Amino acid sequence: MPLDPPTTSEAAAVLAAHPWIAAAYPDEAGGLRIAPEPAALAVGAHPGALVVEFLDHWSELYEVTYAGAHGRHADDLDLSGWRATDTGQPLPTDHMTEWVDRTVALIRGTGARHVLELGCGTGLLMHRLHPYLTGYVGTDVAEHAVATLRAAAPPAVRVLRAAAHELAGAPVRRALHELGFPEGRPDCVVLNSVTQCFPTVAYLTHVVATAIDLVAPGGAVVVGDVRHAGLHEHFCRWAERAADPDADDATVAARATARAAREEELLVDPATIAAATGGIGRVVHVGVYAKTMRADTELTRYRFDTVLHVDTAAPASRPPAVRWADLPAPDRLDAVRARLADGPVHVHGIPNALLRPGAPGAVTAHALQDLAGDRGAVLLDPRDPTLLELVAPAGAAPVPAAALAASEGQAHEPLPAFVRRRLTEEARRTLRRRLPAAAGTPVRVDLGRAAG
Repeated sequence: MPLDPPTTSEAAAVLAAHPWIAAAYPDEAGGLRIAPEPAALAVGAHPGALVVEFLDHWSELYEVTYAGAHGRHADDLDLSGWRATDTGQPLPTDHMTEWVDRTVALIRGTGARHVLELGCGTGLLMHRLHPYLTGYVGTDVAEHAVATLRAAAPPAVRVLRAAAHELAGAPVRRALHELGFPEGRPDCVVLNSVTQCFPTVAYLTHVVATAIDLVAPGGAVVVGDVRHAGLHEHFCRWAERAADPDADDATVAARATARAAREEELLVDPATIAAATGGIGRVVHVGVYAKTMRADTELTRYRFDTVLHVDTAAPASRPPAVRWADLPAPDRLDAVRARLADGPVHVHGIPNALLRPGAPGAVTAHALQDLAGDRGAVLLDPRDPTLLELVAPAGAAPVPAAALAASEGQAHEPLPAFVRRRLTEEARRTLRRRLPAAAGTPVRVDLGRAAG
């Protein structure tokens, strides 16, 4: 039963006093609407309370995952938590090994000698990078992972517990200085397969901007294994079709829409990452790379890598672009091979066979990389992630961040749904404790009012 107006007003006053709630007011249906306190949603070196709760959720999840060590194959290959969405089974070890090796190659390609990795997890990259480095500092939010890596840390390696937004904090800076990083600055900051655990684009922007500010001139920030927001709908349809191969298209579409709405991870696109580099006062060029593993999995299909080059010399000029469709069919790969033998190459508009299997001339990113070898780089089309590009030499891959950021970015942010759920729970708990007579009052969260 709706409460009478005085009691509803009293309930609103009780909720408005909560530190997470900026305003509470009766609605026309006899319930209450509440708006979150903007300070609770703040990002930065000291995030707001609701952002901290969101991050703590991921910390607790990974604490349990790593402590179980169900994916441990060797001291340097712990794949705990890496499961396929379509099968529910652990991703194949050989596929994950290739995934790691290609990521290591991407980082080594920056020429880095002093690396700071945010979200180092079980040390998949640390174990393979440290022989080539002068110093490595890794951070993670899971205490079990940190303790395990500390116990096995080779010389010139430090591992400490810290969240991504704490990358410029005193503990991290102290570790950088202890290992003799020149001027206490890394020449490469790595965020690999961690951005999906971020709450919002604003949080991502803060972390990326801080990393760019911290990195040494001529260094790089690698933001890798990013879930592509522009492929979210495609991913959801793929996952639902895999779950029920016999379902009709309408059923799959409806289920995919519901799955997308339930998504609890952050998805962004290259333009969003490029936009995070603005206003820092440093010159940034961005390379956007397709995943080129052999196996057809969600990691190969729906993720991408970026390398942000900071205050470096201008990259090599790209040759005039040639459309894939304009190359002679059916031997377009042979035509590209011949062009690679002659000199620089830039081919665009290449249909990705994993995402456009029926498109004329469709080819996989793996086939392109296999063809180009170390000479070239396989890129994602910045406007259409179902298309690929091939650029040679590989040093011509980066483009000015401002040019890439000019496109309107896409993102799926998980924090709003988390705030609606968590703030509703907290409001009901507060009413039960402070005003039991109003405990059954319907409560809805008004995020738009908070934003205003």
